Amino acid sequence: MEKLWYVVTTYVGHENKVKEKLEARTESMSMQDNIFRVIIPETTEVEVKDGVKKEKTKKTFPGYVFVEMVMSDEAWYAVRNTPGVTGFIGSSGKGAKPTPLLPQEIDRILINMGISRVDIESELKVGDKVNVIDGPFKGMMGTVDTIDIENNRLNVLIDLFGQETPVEVELFQVNKA
Repeated sequence: MEKLWYVVTTYVGHENKVKEKLEARTESMSMQDNIFRVIIPETTEVEVKDGVKKEKTKKTFPGYVFVEMVMSDEAWYAVRNTPGVTGFIGSSGKGAKPTPLLPQEIDRILINMGISRVDIESELKVGDKVNVIDGPFKGMMGTVDTIDIENNRLNVLIDLFGQETPVEVELFQVNKA
């Protein structure tokens, strides 16, 4: 089973508590190989009041928490029964498992936060095979040549006309093969 992103509904204003509790449950229930990242999309806005600049953090999707997980029965149970969680988006209820977000949906959200769907530190290394899923080289397979963690970019060697050619791609444009 592969890890995918799911949207969990919470009470508005309880997103941070749900994130903390879910991360704690992941540890206590030894679910680290099923539940990976829990994020709350936020944006920072600069507000000027009486000539004083103030930075304000706003939740992009109030009442929602995004969870990267493998949808096993145990993981589904752990997330669903976390205090403050009211359900999943894409589940009809009645015991039906939810539908994951499409890669392009989560990519847009993660890119705005400066995060990549692919966890570079734990998932990718030089020499790994990747599939290009977006951009001019979509549908091609290549080998990771260099990784630029700061800018979420990779140099990938792709076979073009019988010759290995280095191309630069954004992290969201590839999936590990």
